[in-house]
Amino acid sequence: MKSGIIVKSIFLSCLAIGSLTLSGFSSAPDSPRRIDVSVKRFAYSPAEITLKKGEPVVLVLTTEDVAHGLKFKELNLNSKFEKGKPSELAFTPDKAGDFVGHCSVFCGSGHGSMTLTLHVTE
Repeated sequence: MKSGIIVKSIFLSCLAIGSLTLSGFSSAPDSPRRIDVSVKRFAYSPAEITLKKGEPVVLVLTTEDVAHGLKFKELNLNSKFEKGKPSELAFTPDKAGDFVGHCSVFCGSGHGSMTLTLHVTE
């Protein structure tokens, strides 16, 4: 009877060690970093965001006043979003530098100065 208990204990110990070892080999995909950006005439908040090159990111853009857009020419990104409907702009920066995005939907007299700066580091 004691030998049966010992065998069960050894089996359970091996099972636990095996599952710990296997868990080290499973690589779950990295979840993208999510950043909320509030948009209104004539500003993005935050106005500057620092990212890492190669890090997946999702900008969650929300406007409560009028339709807006966001275009980063150098990063080949362009998004338009409607009042009250969050819009997600998912991307992975593939180059380092400072990139200035502009509102791509005319929203009034301050439209030309409405920018969001991405600082992408190595």
